[in-house]
Parts: sequence; structure tokens; C-alpha cells
Amino acid sequence: PMSIETSIASLVEGETGQPYPYRQVELVEPDWTRFPGWRLVTAAEWESVQWQRAHCVKNVRQLRELMGDLLDERFYADLERDQAERATMSMLVPPQMMNTMVPHVVPSGPGSLTDAFYADPVRHYMIPVFSDRRTDWSSHPHATRDSLHEHDMWVAEGLTHRYPTKVLAELLPTCPQYCGHCTRMDLVGNSTPTVDKLKFVAKPQDRLGAMLDYLRRTPSVRDVVVSGGDVANMPWPRLESFLTSLLEIENIRDVRLATKALVGLPQHWLQDDVRAGMERVAGTARSRGVSIAIHTHANHANSITPVVARASRAMLDAGVRDVRNQGVLLNGVNADPHALLDLCFRLLDGAQIMPYYFYMCDMIPFSEHWRVSVADAQRLQHHIMGYLPGFATPRIVCDVPFVGKRWVHQLTSYDTERGISYWTKNYRTSIEATDADALTRTYEYYDPIHTLPVAGQEWWAAHADLDGAALKAAEVAEASRRTAALQAW
Repeated sequence: PMSIETSIASLVEGETGQPYPYRQVELVEPDWTRFPGWRLVTAAEWESVQWQRAHCVKNVRQLRELMGDLLDERFYADLERDQAERATMSMLVPPQMMNTMVPHVVPSGPGSLTDAFYADPVRHYMIPVFSDRRTDWSSHPHATRDSLHEHDMWVAEGLTHRYPTKVLAELLPTCPQYCGHCTRMDLVGNSTPTVDKLKFVAKPQDRLGAMLDYLRRTPSVRDVVVSGGDVANMPWPRLESFLTSLLEIENIRDVRLATKALVGLPQHWLQDDVRAGMERVAGTARSRGVSIAIHTHANHANSITPVVARASRAMLDAGVRDVRNQGVLLNGVNADPHALLDLCFRLLDGAQIMPYYFYMCDMIPFSEHWRVSVADAQRLQHHIMGYLPGFATPRIVCDVPFVGKRWVHQLTSYDTERGISYWTKNYRTSIEATDADALTRTYEYYDPIHTLPVAGQEWWAAHADLDGAALKAAEVAEASRRTAALQAW
């Protein structure tokens, strides 16, 4: 799998004179009939959003029906154990996404796809298995269900007001596909054996009404990220009604629709009623001087296929200002300069999707095998500079709890031994209106412990069992000791 430790940059540089050789790549839809369960599926069925939704892979049994004996029994057992003991998200993989796994491997008999399937980058985050996860530190001691404290900042149910001029509107708690690393794993999707999901309490229309009421009486908010879940799971008439009401609010100048389905279920965005509806919404936005954009979520170049490009083109033709990608930096998926640049060029050249952000994976439970250190994220940012146009060079960002997005070089200080980076901010969140110290204190983000030097790993092994307050006190004491030692030196 792709990781910063397995970069092939030095080998390529010896051949080409550049660490990364740019090549235009023609997009290809992999042949879905290579999987036994889809041997007879027609192109018309594949293009149908109803067929796609009806044939999602939701459990081990359905994966076995699709793949048959092309995967060894050990893989199915590995997946079953993860679903029972580690998974924070239930399985939900549309055919479109399944088909981008092992796209270049030709089946050749029983078990022939097993090794490639284990190594596949899209599989690695969409269908995690127990053996993917770390056994030393499967979760960081500071991992939490709502790692970004979005619910603490709800000003109405599902409406997070974290930044001064921007809000996040979680319209619904479901998606057409569930990513294993989902940062909203405490709310989104079905409960799993390890996570009893939070449920919205109010009726949907009451929730959406309360969101709109807050925005009408809060003129400092100009930018709304309309998300969930995934807006592709909201019936179009209801979504259009909400967007129309949103566009009537004078202070709203930017609207962003968040949908991984543009990549995971592009057939949704190609439906005639959705395209026509988006044209109406975009026309209203344009007449009022409001920018409306779509933000999607692709993590690997293999996910960008012709049907994804068609869906992106359809939205741009409908009048959307831009389609942008917010990926997540994931070890085993894309934490490699070549993988990131391949994805960015595939997005930009092939699908007219703007590379925008790569978020570091948040500190949710059982995510340590995906996460990378801040130092590695900084190195990756360095390695991808200079190849893409400046306007399309993605920023790698750390979403720091109680702070928000920060470019990975914006940290204030960094204890690389214990993997603690310290960050500051220049605004108050909605829960800090009376907090005099909000703009002067530092906020912590934690590297995966397995990436630390031995001394750092030993420190965490000695302190990880402390409760939250005692652990934080031990961290402060150690930071003070180190500062004093440096000053004495």
C-alpha cells in the first residue's frame, strides 16, 4: 500500500531527472464483469442509480456473493472480525466504488485476487479488515468519538458554528457510501458493535427550519457548508427547497454542497431531475451574486473514472461555480507524493475537479493505522509543490480540536519526541464568546504513537492509562521540564 515510507520518487528521479514524471492518463471505467457477481450486468444497469443503490455491498455475505472464491476465506474472516471488534462505520460500498478496487488485476482462479485486494488503496479505507489495524496502539489515548467537538458547537441541532463567518449544516445522518475513517462516525451511519450512534432528536423539517432561523438572525455568517452525511441521500425536492430558502437569506454569499457521491455514486448526479434542479438552484444563486460549489471526497486516482468526469461536467454545465476535492491523507492509501500527485492530475485533467484540501485523518477510535505524523504531512506538502498550477495545489491541513483547519506548517511548536504539536488561533468559536484566553492559549494535536522515537513511545506507554485530566497534567509537566532543560542548556 502507498505510504510515505514506500515512495518511489528516488527511483523515478534516476530514470527521468525529475522526482515526479507528469503524464496525461486517459480515464477508464474498469470492467465490472470481471467480478463473478456482476458477470451479466449490462451497461444500462450500471448507469442506473437505482441499480447502483440496490446492489451496494453492505455485509460479508454480499461481498462473498460478488467476489466468490476469488478471495481466500482468510479475507472474509478478517473482515468479519473487524466488523465485530473494531469498525466504527458499517459497511456500505456502491458498485461504482467496488469496481475501482483491484482494477488492473485479472482474476485467474480461486484466491487469485486476495493479495491484491489486501493491498488495494480504495479497499484499505472503504473495507477495512482487522489485520489492517495496529495492535500496539489501535487508538490514541486522546481519540474521541467527536474528535473535532462539532456537537459542542451546535447552535441548532446539526448546525455547527466553529468559524466566525462559516457554518456546517448537517442535513441528514446517512450517505450512499461509508468510509471507514469517517470523522463523523459518532453520528453518521448505522450503529456498529463498537459504536452506538448518536441520533438526531428533532423532526427533519424542524431541524432545517431551526438552521435557517439561526442564519437569518446571524448576519456575520456568509458561508454555509451543506453536508451530512451526504446531500446525495436527501431527496432532491427537499434539498432544493432548503437551498432555495438558504439563497433567500441576504447575508449568505457562499454555499458548498458536500457529497462524496460525486465519486462514489456519480450516477446520482447524472439523473435528469437532479441536473435540472441544480440548474435552477445555480441560476438563482447567480442572479443573487452567490457562489455555489460542490465539494467531493476522492482519496485515490483509481476512483476517478469516465462516469465521475461526466458527473462533474454535468454539475459545471448546470452552473455550479466549481467542483473541488477534499481528500483525507491516509497511510496505505495516498500518503506518498506520487499517489497524491497522480490523484490531483487525474482530478484536474480528467474530471475538471479542483484539488483543494487533504485533511490529516482525525483522531477517532481505531484510526491509528491510517494516521500520519505532522512531520510526515509537512514532508508530503513539500514534495507535491511545483507540479500543479498554484490555484490547484492542494493544502495539507490539520484539523486541530477547538481550533479548526491549519496548514501543517502553521504550528507554534512541536515536541517530536512525544508527537505533540501546539497550535494557536485568531478567532473564537461559538462556545468561546466569553473566553478571554481563547486567542492566547495553545491547543494540542497528537501524532500516532507508533511513529515516535523509542523514548516517546515509552513515555506514552507509561502514561496512557491515566484518565484525561491526569494525562493532560503529565503532558504539561513534561513540557515544562523540557522547556526548563532547554533554557538551562
